[in-house]
Amino acid sequence: MREHPEGDDPLSAAIWRLRSRGCWEDAAALLDVHAAREPRQAVRRAALLVERCLFTAAGWAEAEEAVRAAEAAATSDVDRGAAACERGQLAYAATVVGGRDRSDEARAALGRAAALLPPDAPERALLDFRRGLLAEFLADSPQSAEAAYRRAHAAATTHGDSLLCSFTWRHLAGLALREGELTEARQGFAESLRIREELGFLVGMAPALVSLADVAPQAEGDRLRAEAHRLFRLLGGVPTWLAGRLAAA
Repeated sequence: MREHPEGDDPLSAAIWRLRSRGCWEDAAALLDVHAAREPRQAVRRAALLVERCLFTAAGWAEAEEAVRAAEAAATSDVDRGAAACERGQLAYAATVVGGRDRSDEARAALGRAAALLPPDAPERALLDFRRGLLAEFLADSPQSAEAAYRRAHAAATTHGDSLLCSFTWRHLAGLALREGELTEARQGFAESLRIREELGFLVGMAPALVSLADVAPQAEGDRLRAEAHRLFRLLGGVPTWLAGRLAAA
């Protein structure tokens, strides 16, 4: 596994420090010069700003501009596929947290990405995960979602993408919980939290804590939720969509 999910060079380490604390705009700014001349960096910059939308339900215009720039900068099918994947994720985020139904755009963009990315491309792991999100949350097709998450998990493991593994563990656990498989759900949520703690993915820890709390004994669950509350306040109420779950706890 890589030392930093963004990469091991100094620039990537700086980007990760900012991203992991929810400072997506500052992290993207570090790529401004690089994104202007390198298609892969344009996609990377867009991905940061799209992630901010999903966590904060804000910054839509900046993310849209960054995705368009990545699409325009692409010079290969892999670049075009990666940009289309970000287009699909932005449309998905707008649908689930932004109050705008862009589900058709999300499906079309991820379908375009699937047609462009070679079967063995590392980018397909993230694409499969995002196709799982669409199947689970927009199509209500848990079987299709599970298959996509498992493909993503296997590819992420092969390519050493530990952060993506934390997301696949979490969503596979959520599907297990939906089927009443508490032991499997508890294992998946615990693995997701463990990876995020090891990576220092601070902005993703509160959701992982709440999910694990839901399947933990009461005393442990109360402790986990208290820690989630603390982190949520520390990060200024991010992710915004977690507020309702914390209030109901």
